Amino acid sequence: MQSRGITLWLLLLLHVPGLDSATWNLFGKSSTESTQEGEVRLVGGKHDSEGRVEVYHEGKWGTICDDGWDLAEAQVVCRQLKFPGVVSAVTGGTYGEGSGSIWLDDMDCKGTEKSLSSCSFKGWALTDCSHKEDAGVVCARGTDLTSDTAHFLDHSLGLSDDLGELFDRGDDCDFLITIQSPTGNRDGEGKLEVEERNICTHKLILSLYPHFNITNGSSNLSLEMSQACSPCVTSFIRYLYTRKIDVTVSSAQCLHKLASKFGVKRLMQDTGRLFTVLLPEDPSFYTQVSLYQYSVQTGDLLLQENCLQYLAWNCEALINSPAWSDLSTDFLMALLARSDLVVPDEGFLLQALESWIIEKGDLTGTESQAALLGHIRFPMIPAEKLYDLQFTSELYRSHEKLYRVSMLRGFQFNALSFDTLMKHKSSESEEEHDYHPRIYTAEPWSVTINSTNKEPPRQAMRYDYNRRYNNYQPYYPTPEYGKSFTTPNHNSVIYQTKETNPISWSARVFKNQRECSRCISFPTASLSLQSSLRQNQTNSVHFSNRLLLTCEGRYVFHVQDFKNDMAQIPTNSSLALSYPCPEGQYDFRFVVRPEYI
Repeated sequence: MQSRGITLWLLLLLHVPGLDSATWNLFGKSSTESTQEGEVRLVGGKHDSEGRVEVYHEGKWGTICDDGWDLAEAQVVCRQLKFPGVVSAVTGGTYGEGSGSIWLDDMDCKGTEKSLSSCSFKGWALTDCSHKEDAGVVCARGTDLTSDTAHFLDHSLGLSDDLGELFDRGDDCDFLITIQSPTGNRDGEGKLEVEERNICTHKLILSLYPHFNITNGSSNLSLEMSQACSPCVTSFIRYLYTRKIDVTVSSAQCLHKLASKFGVKRLMQDTGRLFTVLLPEDPSFYTQVSLYQYSVQTGDLLLQENCLQYLAWNCEALINSPAWSDLSTDFLMALLARSDLVVPDEGFLLQALESWIIEKGDLTGTESQAALLGHIRFPMIPAEKLYDLQFTSELYRSHEKLYRVSMLRGFQFNALSFDTLMKHKSSESEEEHDYHPRIYTAEPWSVTINSTNKEPPRQAMRYDYNRRYNNYQPYYPTPEYGKSFTTPNHNSVIYQTKETNPISWSARVFKNQRECSRCISFPTASLSLQSSLRQNQTNSVHFSNRLLLTCEGRYVFHVQDFKNDMAQIPTNSSLALSYPCPEGQYDFRFVVRPEYI
């Protein structure tokens, strides 16, 4: 008995959270110095040489957005951490999403800097990114034992299987979990019959999960579960031992509820991801809204963000769906606060919100209505539509002061330079947020290239030199997918002058290396200004353009920004997309987004 207890303790010491990724520094000295401004660290990797990059600023650790994140930036991080080199730059929150501040964005390093904060960047905490875009690195691991490099020792191989066998055998268990499930039948007295079964566990294992409340001295726990979820409890408890489990779409909700109840965060998040597969399947949007409400109830922030993100990217379809009128005030508050809403224009969003408020009537109080209307970015509404609001809006009279103040801010935006607008802005004002666009798809700000369209006519035969056969081989060039279109320089009237308008854009989708020699993967999208027009661009405006990927013409499943006019299209295999789409079954929508600097 005693030897088995000692064995269990030894096994667990190798698997206690916080110890399983420990490192043993063979020759270095442990530092007792306090963390210094600008220091960096790696978090969430399997080894000490990889992970999400975090930087220390103003007494807090924060993450870095992957906009502009490349090998040069990764090289600086690895050098600062005293690694001999860099293996790769990692994007897209691969090492998990951080929390708190996103300190750095639009990084531009030469690769020779001694510290990351010495590189060029937008400014501390100036970012339009979410933690889904947290940057990471993989550094080269040194072999010089005289250096101060930490050497990772992993002796945990087989621990999971050993603990799984311990659970299956039930040896020396000291805590009983009783599962009670109603059978649906009634006894002679008319009471529902309840089926009970027991699971034998170990307090030491469950003590790793505080929500089991093992420290209260009890030796048993009763769980009331439905007949459908009852079989999942054994798998769930075994997961607590092994960190391994088979999850299906049918078992995901039961496991998610159990993980939520007992605070098993990682299992809750991973099973929650399976729910996102269901998001595109319901055109009525009732399923998507229900999943969001469920995520709020269970406290699953990742599922909550996935639901909100999908609904934001498909906001126009949501507005036109039966579910729109049934949305709650809290849900609308969360949705309207986002900058990644994909809508034709801000006026369309205001009209939809007004219709929702009118349909709800007295069910929403005046304060809630004003709070919702306060999320509308009136400066983004075209001046002509802005002027018409006093005549066309059914809410103008009931909220006249709010509309007048908001419309004035919109007219100021169209009549004054951004520097002038910001000159008298209070430091605590949030009005600057209103001057940033969402993702507007109405003409002339977007154009679509349909990958499923019939290909253009075959081009004339060309010849390419073949080194192997020392001759020229004939080939037909792959048809190019591209469109040209024009937009104003900015949606503010003061920039719509003859000198800067209109400006021309070239949108293209490259399918192979012949079409784009500098492309890393395919397909790759490009959205670029005509070179002759770049010199006309004002220093006060820059473009934060977006690429929307629409699956089979039904729903937007991915939104990506352009870096150096290029956007590499992720695939289901190269990136764990939240809402997968069959390869090649999507359209490319290019959206121009002018912003004040």
